[in-house]
Amino acid sequence: MARHDSPPANPSATTLAELEATAARLELSPGWIERKQPIFWAAPRSDFKPAHWHYSQARAALQDAAGLVDLSMAERRILALRNPFPGNNFATTRTLSCAYQLMLPGEVASTHRHASHALRVMLDARGTYSIVDGVKMPMETGDIVLTPGGFWHGHGHGGDSPACWLDGLDIPLTHLLEPMYFEPYPDRFQPARVEASSSPYRFAAADIARRLDLAAPDPEGRHGPCIGLEARDMGSMGLTVERLAAGLKTRRQRSTASRCFVVMAGSGTSIVGDQTFAWNRGDTIAVPTWIWYEHKAEDDAQLFCLSDEPVMKMCNYFRHEAA
Repeated sequence: MARHDSPPANPSATTLAELEATAARLELSPGWIERKQPIFWAAPRSDFKPAHWHYSQARAALQDAAGLVDLSMAERRILALRNPFPGNNFATTRTLSCAYQLMLPGEVASTHRHASHALRVMLDARGTYSIVDGVKMPMETGDIVLTPGGFWHGHGHGGDSPACWLDGLDIPLTHLLEPMYFEPYPDRFQPARVEASSSPYRFAAADIARRLDLAAPDPEGRHGPCIGLEARDMGSMGLTVERLAAGLKTRRQRSTASRCFVVMAGSGTSIVGDQTFAWNRGDTIAVPTWIWYEHKAEDDAQLFCLSDEPVMKMCNYFRHEAA
């Protein structure tokens, strides 16, 4: 058996400065030094900021992009919702990234797969479809379509007007944990082996509406009638849809989960931290961890929420407070 001798010990330090210099040379970090980024702090906090993206502005920019960016230039024609703090490239919250995407009639986006889980909230779409692991399913206005990590997926548009939707992914979480990969389909486009209007990975607008009709408001006032969407094979994502009747104001609350709200219908305002956002259909609101927020509907509204709450609960990090 080979013998592995320890490297020779360094001479004993006679001063604290010498000890700290030796530790630094050995890539050891003393527990008694002051740090620019402390290891612990008193309460949850985030570099991410409350933020609001207007669908009307993003869609106008994407319509400009449609004349300038062909799908041969990029896997997808998207505009990522980048949280506005220095050094951030694309992330919307610490664990989640969102983007608006536009497809033109007749376009087909190539098939690929990746580690990150993904979903689509269809805002304006007629005649669009997705092929997920060989199953072709519609993607129509009001639908929510899932693409679990590792599943082959591509999209196409057989309608007659531009289609636009909101993509949600857990790419920042994938980067943090480091299992990321991306793989294009060998023949570029995966053929559909079957067509189905019903799928565990498609929540049709009509089905969402029926379930909301049966849902009751939260007795503690934290949200309106609300349903959970089972994110099959996507354990990092919490998905809900809630209705807010005109004039309804939700209870002020915060949690350790970060959330992205997408306005599927209606208009209203949200107070997130010390900012007030007036929103309309298609807009997106980012609520970072441990930030107080509340919603008020000006007219009947429907909000989709994507969160990392399952991750926080799995790790026993989840906390929630309501004022």
